[in-house]
Amino acid sequence: MIEARNIDLFYGASQALRNVSVTAETGKITCVLGRNGVGKSSLLRAIVGRQPVRKGTVTLDGRDITQMPAAGRARLGIGYVPQGREIFSALTVEENLKSGFACLPRGNRSLPDETFQLFPVLRDMLRRRGGDLSGGQQQQLAIARALVMRPRLLVLDEPTEGIQPSIIKDIERVIILLRERGQMAIILVEQYFDFARRLADTIAILDRGQVVMAGKTQDLEDGEMRRHLTV
Repeated sequence: MIEARNIDLFYGASQALRNVSVTAETGKITCVLGRNGVGKSSLLRAIVGRQPVRKGTVTLDGRDITQMPAAGRARLGIGYVPQGREIFSALTVEENLKSGFACLPRGNRSLPDETFQLFPVLRDMLRRRGGDLSGGQQQQLAIARALVMRPRLLVLDEPTEGIQPSIIKDIERVIILLRERGQMAIILVEQYFDFARRLADTIAILDRGQVVMAGKTQDLEDGEMRRHLTV
C-alpha cells in the first residue's frame, strides 16, 4: 500500500538516510528498528511529508506522493503519531480529538464510538486539558486523534517511549486489533525489541541511515537482529 523506495534525506549538509526502502501492506505491521540517531524518525517524516527527500520516491497505492505536502497526504489517509505525542496541552481532550477533523470532509467530522472502545479512559476525560493527562494517557490521546482521521496508513513513532507497562499493554492490544481488522497498514518505529518482535509482520533495521537487515519477522534471526540494536 505504501512504499518508500531508495530514499536519501538530508538536514542541510548532513545526510540522515541513504538509499532506504521500506514497504507496508494493508492488514500488516512493518516495524522499523535501530539504535538512537540512526534515521528512524527521519524515515517516518519522509513518509508523512514532514521532511522533503533529495532522492527516491514515496508511493501510496501506486500513486507518487513524493512532492505532496503533509496536509495532502493526511487527506489521502496517512495518520501520524509523532515521537513526543505533540498534543495541544491547553486544549481539552475532546478538542484535541477534533483537531483530527482538519483533513476530513465536513460530513465525516464526528468522533467515532470506536475511539472510546479502544481507549475507554478518554471518555471520562473529554473536558480535561491535554496537559493535565499523564504521559501514558497523552499517548493514548495522540493515537486516538490519528484514528479519528480514519487512516489507511497509521504511522507510529515510538509509542511506548516513557510509558508505564500497563498502558504499553493497552497500546499493544489496540495495534493488534487494528491489524486484525485488515483495513489499514501500520508502520511502527520502536526501541523495545520484544515489543516489536511480537507485533511485526516485517522488520527493517536501520544503522547509520541505511537498512542493514530486513525481511519477514519469522525469517530473521533474533540474535542477529539484537546485534544491530545493542550499543
